[in-house]
Amino acid sequence: MTFTPAVTEQRFVLDQIVRIGELAASERFAAASEDVVDAVLEGVGQFAAGEWAPLNRAGDTVGAKWTPDGVVMPEGYPQAYKDYVEGGWGTIGAPEAFGGQGLPFALSTAVLETLGTANMGFALCPTLTVGAIEALVHHGTPEQQAAYLPHLATGEWTGTMNLTEPQAGSDVGALRATATPRGDGTYSIKGTKIFISFGDHDMAPNIVHLVLARTPEAPAGTRGISLFLVPKYRLNADGTPGDSNDVRVVSIEHKMGLHASPTCVLSFGDSDECVGELIGPEFGGMRAMFTMMNNARLNVGLQGVQVAEAATQRAVAYARERVQGARKTGAAAIIEHPDVRRMLLRMKAQTQAARALVYYAAAQVDRAAIGEAGAQNRLEVLTPLAKAHGTDLGNEVASLGVQVHGGMGFIEETGAAQFFRDARITPIYEGTNGIQAADLVGRKLALDNGGAFAGLMADLRGATSPALAELVAACDEVGRAMQAMDADDKLAGSYPFLTMLSVATCGWLMEREGAAVGNDDFGRMKKACVRFYLEQIVPEALGLKASALAGAEVLYAVEADAFAV
Repeated sequence: MTFTPAVTEQRFVLDQIVRIGELAASERFAAASEDVVDAVLEGVGQFAAGEWAPLNRAGDTVGAKWTPDGVVMPEGYPQAYKDYVEGGWGTIGAPEAFGGQGLPFALSTAVLETLGTANMGFALCPTLTVGAIEALVHHGTPEQQAAYLPHLATGEWTGTMNLTEPQAGSDVGALRATATPRGDGTYSIKGTKIFISFGDHDMAPNIVHLVLARTPEAPAGTRGISLFLVPKYRLNADGTPGDSNDVRVVSIEHKMGLHASPTCVLSFGDSDECVGELIGPEFGGMRAMFTMMNNARLNVGLQGVQVAEAATQRAVAYARERVQGARKTGAAAIIEHPDVRRMLLRMKAQTQAARALVYYAAAQVDRAAIGEAGAQNRLEVLTPLAKAHGTDLGNEVASLGVQVHGGMGFIEETGAAQFFRDARITPIYEGTNGIQAADLVGRKLALDNGGAFAGLMADLRGATSPALAELVAACDEVGRAMQAMDADDKLAGSYPFLTMLSVATCGWLMEREGAAVGNDDFGRMKKACVRFYLEQIVPEALGLKASALAGAEVLYAVEADAFAV
């Protein structure tokens, strides 16, 4: 089956959920005219279908390979990446001052969705570069911006972020990498980082690593962390890549999925010649890194949309072609069977809900950029929902895709299993989904003295579906109750509450979509998905209220050792 870009759906969501026309009315995004938006969506769809989608299978079966000289990508990947750069697809949302097109982040979200649906592992490379650009735009010096951003904005050079170490996973404050002043304003970087996506490859002449490390006498924990810019190759006087910067790829991980994305162990300063530059103030590393990470969290939520769309397309195609069993007058394609239709409709409804949620969050990035009141607070509340629920849905839909294929779904040649394997990492990286839930109840409920949460609730109360209105009321009740709970009780119910609030927000957005379509084929399918979502998925979330309010007592009813019984 060939990949089909979801252009009609993307354009609809950009119009109805992002309301991109309102963004285009601002001076900041005046270039986002209707014809430009159409050209971008159509163009990247043709590019992804023609160049990235055909490489997806080799990316999974061949994968990236470690060599003593660095990571080698599968055949065809370097050329396809070069064509991506030359086509200008990395420049969509990058700042105009550094060679970008300055178009809305929501539009670049659609571009990245298309690329990732065609080839999710490959699309991780530009995903990380976007985050590096954000960090340098907000925290880099003018000299750093001038030297690096023009190359990152086009994608000519790629970016990474380096947090995790063998002893420091989610506990970033435990990291041990060091940065020692060299006396000329630069630092000698030394340490090991693990799980670095696209930490090395052969597709770009330079890789810009953003590395968290400690300076001498730095305070313990996260307060003592600083952020450093560490290129794979130092720059010559003319700004071109020069000598190696003593960054070595030790190995790449053997993973369950995402084989086209090399996950690297990187060693900095084995020969004490790794040079880095401070980004932002000393001890300001976490603030600078979160600029990058918050952007990345939305894009990981988008990966849920990518894998869900790909899995749904493949499952629908299989169900239309696979003839089995006797029904009325004889054998029929399995798409005629009620349970298969249930699964397919759930896949389409959940994919559309995830897309609406992630695009809506992306729109807040743009609305905050043009100074719209309340947009930044809305974005803060939506980010853990988009990341966690988006990736949860990606996993659910990919699993359903295997189920639609039946036994053939468990066979690698059909491709359904790859989506399932690729999706599984997304609830883990860029802050596990449990961390997202903790962030929601620990920080976001209290944001602006509760005003950010209250503002979202006020909008959700506009829901007209009875079940959705009931769910919104339940979310409001749980959210208010949690603000008075102690930390353990709040955290114990955080995940079911995140799911409740995510489903309520998705339901509200889906209602908006259902009210905006006609009776053509697209409109009928959209209305069917909205109805399914409101009548079958929303009631499921209502059942989570008891779990969200249950508290932590049952979780600690036994000692830790008793779990082994």
